[in-house]
Amino acid sequence: MTASRLPRLSMLDLVAVREGGTVADALQIALNTARHAERLGFVRYWLAEHHNMPGIASSATAVLVGHIAGGTEQIRVGSGGIMLPNHAPLVVAEAFGTLAELYPGRIDLGLGRAPGTDPATMRALRRERVETEDDFPRDVAELQRLLAPATPGQRIVAMPGEGTEVPIWLLGSSLFSAQLAAQQGLPYAFASHFAPRFLHQALALYRSLYQPSARWPRPYVAIGVPLIAAPTDDEAQLLASSTQQRVLGILTGQRGRLAPPVPGFMAQLPVQHRAAIDDFLATAIIGGPDTVRAGLQALAEQTQADEFLLVSDVYDPALRLRSLDIAAEALASLARPAVAAVA
Repeated sequence: MTASRLPRLSMLDLVAVREGGTVADALQIALNTARHAERLGFVRYWLAEHHNMPGIASSATAVLVGHIAGGTEQIRVGSGGIMLPNHAPLVVAEAFGTLAELYPGRIDLGLGRAPGTDPATMRALRRERVETEDDFPRDVAELQRLLAPATPGQRIVAMPGEGTEVPIWLLGSSLFSAQLAAQQGLPYAFASHFAPRFLHQALALYRSLYQPSARWPRPYVAIGVPLIAAPTDDEAQLLASSTQQRVLGILTGQRGRLAPPVPGFMAQLPVQHRAAIDDFLATAIIGGPDTVRAGLQALAEQTQADEFLLVSDVYDPALRLRSLDIAAEALASLARPAVAAVA
């Protein structure tokens, strides 16, 4: 793989609340991590919308996007994503239009089709509104209109929002959003950090159906990548047990705060639980520098992704930053032979 085809690095943060920590701690850790990612040259830092979930502090996503953007200087900040069934498009346009005016050229609006929560919480968010399959494409189109320059006689204008043309991304873990993103000429982010089953099929469909747009003349793909890096494979596997505990909680409906590492955690589980966790984390890259380098290279070659959205649930915030350091250096090292060959 040539250096020009290596993916760029970005980050997706669920803003985990750690055992023994507070929501305020989690928000400060997110800001510190975003600043560190910016220093490493990451392209963007996204926050994910979830509701009524113990241990996740990113529910007020637009507020948090503003907090992170205000505490950084250059890195793009956005939603990965806003779950559109939970919101009226006009409200989303006004919120992200305001962010775009505050932080010009730095705001992304990633949109998801799932509610990101349970049915009871969804009803609490939008009362008794009943979603249909046609609603998401219609809401996406409405958001595009609201963020574009107003047309003569337009009755509903997002203010702020009109004319900001905040970049819209579609997110998904199935084929529906891949097809819609292709039809609309929008960038596409696949949620392979938790649902990797249709990764390759979705990317192939998106690229084969892609209709060029003025802003995006060619398809552009980002994929979620769970990443736990450490100086050795053994330490990385230990640190990864925090992620594995989180995944087990999701699979068993026993969600909680991000837990400290547990030595030999996977070995203690029944075979079916180990298999389910491995399926959930099928695209994960866990290991020391050489393992991470090989993992990044293999995933880049398999997917031809333009960007990797790293998801790094390390319990110790300092070791999380170190994990990002190792990943950035591993990717940089992949480019060096190609540079040397040209020289």
